[in-house]
Amino acid sequence: MRKRKPEDQWMPPGVYLHRRAGKPSCYVIKGKNSTKSLCKANATKAEVWAAYEAAIESSLSVYTFEKMANDYIESATFKELAPRTQRDRQRELAMFNKVFGAMEPDSIKPHHIRRYMDVRGNSSKTQANHELSASSVVFAWGYERGRCTGNPAKGIKKFKQKARDRYITDNEFSALLSSCETRLRLACQISYLCAARQSDVLALKWSQIDDKGIFIQQGKTGKKQIKAWSQQLIEAINEAKTLHQGVASIYVINKSGGGRLTADGLRSAWKRAMEKLSKDHPEVERNFTFHDIKAKGISDFDGTLQDKQQFSGHKTLAQVNTYDRKVAIVPTIGSKN
Repeated sequence: MRKRKPEDQWMPPGVYLHRRAGKPSCYVIKGKNSTKSLCKANATKAEVWAAYEAAIESSLSVYTFEKMANDYIESATFKELAPRTQRDRQRELAMFNKVFGAMEPDSIKPHHIRRYMDVRGNSSKTQANHELSASSVVFAWGYERGRCTGNPAKGIKKFKQKARDRYITDNEFSALLSSCETRLRLACQISYLCAARQSDVLALKWSQIDDKGIFIQQGKTGKKQIKAWSQQLIEAINEAKTLHQGVASIYVINKSGGGRLTADGLRSAWKRAMEKLSKDHPEVERNFTFHDIKAKGISDFDGTLQDKQQFSGHKTLAQVNTYDRKVAIVPTIGSKN
């Protein structure tokens, strides 16, 4: 927090003298998501403090959407969610609160949320959809507990988005691996062989590895699985052990100085790999992401859709189907004797 000027130290917390065109206009109180006028610039110190105390008392008595969202986050309903879902939900609600946090829940109308979606969609339709879902969950939770009289987010249409269908071919994957630094290459291989999300690969600890395979509890769904050993997986884990020479770390994919490799660190390594890939293999289209590696693993897994579901740990076949991207080879007339 910026240190106050000596002449302003008498002011209440968060209160400042607002100026217009360089001239004192009024005293204001700055909150987390809003700024509120308290009194005129010529008010006495006592009047400023009285206005401040009245504003604080008023804010405490008003039940805002942000307070309802915080109550939801403290609830058993929220705490039953998977850790990854909790983090995503909190981030989504923080964005929604920037606009609606100071409003009373019943003062938020469907057209307000539609306008929010239209503006937010200009920067990210995906995040706009997620934030709509998060707000709808909070409104529904509040409605059941008498915190609001309805759910204005219900019925608001999400943006239509084309499902990703990018399949990384074997040649492309081989070119990618040859362009990766060791840590990124091992992360890619483990993700592919285990159909594991990036966050689960980065969080992988040596304590999760035993004679049966690799224990992974998916951060997003909470699904627990032991990924059985294959020769390729054994080789990848054995190579990961070489990262720890002279460095003590509980993580399989560690930073060069020890500790967990972060998502930002992996993102930087991915960028360097893409640059090398463009130079060494210009024929490869670089329109795929790390997350598409998991899709390749599911697509390449031999078996029925039900087999792929067991392998991936998805809750529904529909979810598996979005990851099964390899183009099927079907018979034609005369192709079978």
